[in-house]
Amino acid sequence: MSHSDAPRGPVARLLQALALVVVFAVLYFTARATPAFEGAFGVISALGFFLLAGVLASELLEVVGLPHLTAYILVGIVAGPHVMHLVDHEAVVELQVFNTLALALIALAGGAELRVELLRPMVRSLSWATLVQCVIGMVGAGAVFFGLARFLPFAQGQSVLALCGIALLWGVIAVTRSPSATLGILAQTRPSGPLSRFALGFVMSSDVVVAILLSLTLALARPLIEPSTGISLRDMTELGHEILGSISLGCSVGLLLSVYLWLVSGQLLLVLIALGFGLTEGLRYLRFEPLLTFMCAGFVVANLTQQGPKLLHAVEQTGSVVFVVFFATAGAHLDVALLRQLWPIALALAGSRLLLVVFANRLSTKLSDDDPIVRRWGWAPLVSQAGLALGLAAVIERAFPSFGAGFRALVVATVAINEMIGPVLFKLALDRAGETGRASEAGAV
Repeated sequence: MSHSDAPRGPVARLLQALALVVVFAVLYFTARATPAFEGAFGVISALGFFLLAGVLASELLEVVGLPHLTAYILVGIVAGPHVMHLVDHEAVVELQVFNTLALALIALAGGAELRVELLRPMVRSLSWATLVQCVIGMVGAGAVFFGLARFLPFAQGQSVLALCGIALLWGVIAVTRSPSATLGILAQTRPSGPLSRFALGFVMSSDVVVAILLSLTLALARPLIEPSTGISLRDMTELGHEILGSISLGCSVGLLLSVYLWLVSGQLLLVLIALGFGLTEGLRYLRFEPLLTFMCAGFVVANLTQQGPKLLHAVEQTGSVVFVVFFATAGAHLDVALLRQLWPIALALAGSRLLLVVFANRLSTKLSDDDPIVRRWGWAPLVSQAGLALGLAAVIERAFPSFGAGFRALVVATVAINEMIGPVLFKLALDRAGETGRASEAGAV
């Protein structure tokens, strides 16, 4: 995802801008002039367009300090089916196959970055941050949602107890983060310092906490929303199976991958693609969590063997192409019409969540006596939301069909806002903290 070798002079930037206009124009006239633009030809054209336009836009927006993945998302939004309709909905759905590979690579890289020697000094900080962010985030966001419920069509006619249950579910959505956005910024900037270490440790470990919270909240919220039902222990059993099975299989995959890297180390691209696509489908069939499994695999490779740097290099090479399509597709998938309809409520929920994150960060960093940089900027990597929040919304929709569709639509609108502003705030924080240049400086010594 890094384009550091690209020319950066004013003439080069002008040429990049002209090239971006040409790429958009070619796709526009091709889509209008070719009757059979849909189908396989449309998918291939969309793939090429996202790669070219995404890289060009990221270089141009880098001038004003915007992160690369924000450029990819913007290209997807503008060219997608909800704005210019240069890429139709069918092509966007077909390209989402890249999401499987991208999330696998993100989890592998995230696990490989979580080295024990870096995490050990952060145990106190991460423990306080997790506890305070979850408590304040869930309670605060749930209270805001409860206060705004009368403006939401799907909440009309619900009893007070039912609204309390729905507010609890919203609280779980509010404490989700985006590992993909965090790792996307870290991959671009290659920072080094307390803020980047805190961001990586917290965001990558929070997925496990959120998975546990969702199962607990579903069990507690169900009798509030549906008084005829009681608290079920089935969700707890499934949760234990999912977490323990994912960790066990991830450790096994990590050991096998380490042996391969040690003995063979060739054709890593094919191996990563096979793992990303093949293993992910198998994990879903077994009802394991792919993100947790691949995270454990990367952790094992980095901490129990000497193959961590080799794995990270291979993931970076593969991801440089995959991540462009992943984030561009995410942008194209955003329902702009829905966001326009729900934006006042979504903006209020996203804004209140941001304030809660900042307040919780100040409190937790004070309790754990963190580095001043983390005290000031530790909230920034916690703003982004993406796939995990949308996945949880889908689970809630299936569990509560009476209001699930409206609930999920509001999640999509709110996540769209956080997905756009979160990466920008995190990169700004890294720049202000002075960490984005340290990795390169350290490598030059």
